[in-house]
Order: sequence, then structure tokens, then C-alpha cells
Amino acid sequence: MKLGFFGRMAMALFASLALGLGMTACGGGTVGYIWVLGQQYNQIGGFKVDDYTGNLTQIVGSPFVSNGATPVSIVIKPGGRYVYVVNQGTGGGVSTSGSGASIAVYSVGGDGVLTFQQAYAPQGYIPVWAQFDNTGQYLYILTRYSPGFDTANGLWDGPNTDGNGAITVFLTDPNTGRLTLVTNSQTQKNGVNTPFFEVGPAPIMMKTAGGCLYTVDGGNQSIFPFAISSNGQLAFTTTGTFFPGTQKISSINANGTFVVLTDVTANNVLMYTSGSSCNLTATNGGGVTSNALQGTNPVWSFIASTSSGNYLYVLNNAALTSTVGTPYSTISAWSINGTTSQLQQITGAPYTVGSGPVCMVEDSSNQYMYISNHNDGTVTGKVIDPATGILSNLTRGATFPAVGQAGCLVLSGVVQ
Repeated sequence: MKLGFFGRMAMALFASLALGLGMTACGGGTVGYIWVLGQQYNQIGGFKVDDYTGNLTQIVGSPFVSNGATPVSIVIKPGGRYVYVVNQGTGGGVSTSGSGASIAVYSVGGDGVLTFQQAYAPQGYIPVWAQFDNTGQYLYILTRYSPGFDTANGLWDGPNTDGNGAITVFLTDPNTGRLTLVTNSQTQKNGVNTPFFEVGPAPIMMKTAGGCLYTVDGGNQSIFPFAISSNGQLAFTTTGTFFPGTQKISSINANGTFVVLTDVTANNVLMYTSGSSCNLTATNGGGVTSNALQGTNPVWSFIASTSSGNYLYVLNNAALTSTVGTPYSTISAWSINGTTSQLQQITGAPYTVGSGPVCMVEDSSNQYMYISNHNDGTVTGKVIDPATGILSNLTRGATFPAVGQAGCLVLSGVVQ
């Protein structure tokens, strides 16, 4: 059948619109962007997420430079306009204080292109994690060591000898993404506010749940809770330090009031609910679930919420080998009972991912899950069934080359 003049014009117009919207005959447009850290060459890999297939395609200009050495944490300001990358710096010891540690700020342009804006320094030494509060206004930077006070010179200088860590708080500008230091009005030295909030020894990670910020202190296997105030201040709670009885906490994550810990040594998953005064109450008949039936070396957890319920996924860093000699790791998976919060293993779990997984995210349309794999420098994509929580491979391939020694990844939906 031949098309007339107006028919040909209509087809040409549709094709132009499809290209403008990022659509193809096999895809449904871009539903979001993924950025994943690469420690081998201090890079940030970028991908566009296809709405129809979940397939990842590389963003123009990717990988981007991290503007520092050893990127260890990445977060997105709610709305998707700004990305923050924590660079630990070189050295990594107390004597060198992680020379060159910084927080690099990027603006997000068309098609997910990152443009470096400015770098800021944390108040402590050896930064390990970044976290936004629930309003998206305040950015928290966790450092392994807090500053010590030089009484003779009246300055904060060098790491504190007690081994405790610190949180630096920044207010983020909604129009430029720039950072402004928020000092600790609860403690002073020589009449001046302390420029940080002290936490316990050797902290590794932190997470917000409701109006609370929970920090994992690896030195004494404890959770240090803060109540978050509207002006960015972190207040000590009457609950005090919480000791979950773990051997080695490898991660903390949260969704709603749920707070989840993984214990890499005991091979356990611990689940709590966050309550008043930021207290943690064990769920699931004591809070501890053995991971032994599904995998070993749990290093990350993620709770996905759908219209049918909540599902808990845990990344297992154990090194396994397929029949063809390809190394891989696994994902443990449970459904969370809506009444009792008890965990029940999901059919088909554990699921296969790349080697050495470190982080997991869900896309904004709640269709797809993505996992960054450190050892093979890839991102694994999965389809999530909202009714059952079952994970399956993407229809057009599940593994995407990313960056060397891949670290954590983040996902942004439509930029606002």
C-alpha cells in the first residue's frame, strides 16, 4: 500500500517525535538515569533506563570523572537535579587523614549528563558515607574519625584520639545545589559551635528512617541514633546507643519504619521498626533471620514496596562459580507479612547476579531492580513482579558493563 502525501508527512512527524522523546521501535523512552561509582579509575558510569524493557544504554560522555580519588558514596538530591559524590581521597590512614577527601557536586543535564559544579571538604577524616534527610534539604557526610581540638591553637586539627567518628551536616541550596555548613549548636569550644556531630567508634554507614538518623559504629557493633530537627540539628535521644548483638554489621537500610541490618559474619538479617525517641523494636519474632538457606556473606539489603506488599532483598557477596566457570553471587529474597512482619522466602530465590554485588536500587516506576557488582564491574538488571516479589532477568539481557571496581549506584527518575 502506498501512502499519500499527507500520510507520508504524518509518518515523518511521528518519527521525529519518537526521536525527540528517546523512543525506538523496541523501547518506550527513558524512565530514569543510573549513576554508578568506579573506584579503579575514579569514575562515575552513567546509564539511561528504558521504560519498556529496563534495558540500559550509556549516557553521552560517560564515564564521568569523580573529581577526586577513591569515590565511596553517591546520593541524589530529591528532584534529581543534583548528584553528590563522596571521594575518600588518598592514603586512607589516620596519619594522612585521607588526603584530598571531598564532596563533589554535579548538576544533571539533558539525558542524564553530569556537569561538575564545586567541591567541599568534610569536617572529619576519611569520609565513608553520604545520606540526605527525608526533606532533601540536609546532606549528612559520615567520616571514620572526628576532628580533635588543639587547645594551644584553639583549632580543630587532626583526628580525635578516642577513635570516634563524626557527621558533617550541610544545607543544600535548591537552586544551585551548593552546600552550606551547619554547625552543632549543642556543643561549643571557646564559645564557638562545634562544626560536626560526634558518633561512636569506626562508623561505616548511616540511614534515615522517619525523623531519625541511625549510624552503624563498627568499632563496638552498635547503632547510634539521632533525632533530626527541622533546622538540620542532630539531637541525642533518650534511647541511647543500641547494641543488636551482631558479630559484624555490614549494612543498614530502611524503608518507612522498617530498619534492616545485615551481619556478614553470623550470616544473619536483622529487622526492626523505628519508634518514638528513635528506639528500635525487633520484628519477625525477635528480629533475627538466618540467611543460610539462600546465601552467605550478606552485605546489603533493600525493601521494595508495591501495591501487593513489601519484599526484602539481600545481596550476598559470596563468590560462586557457574558450570562454565563464570563467577557470580546471589540475592536472597523474602516477602514481609503485612500483619506480623514475619519473613517468608520468595519462590525461586536466591537469584543470580554478577560477582561481588555491593548496592541495589529500584527504578521510579517500580518495574526494575539494578545491582552494581564490584568484582566484574557490571550492573545487573532484574524485573520485579509486584504481586509476588519474584525477580527475573530483563527481556533483552541482564548484564551491562559499567566501570572498574564498581561501587554503589543510585537511580533518578524524571528530573524536576
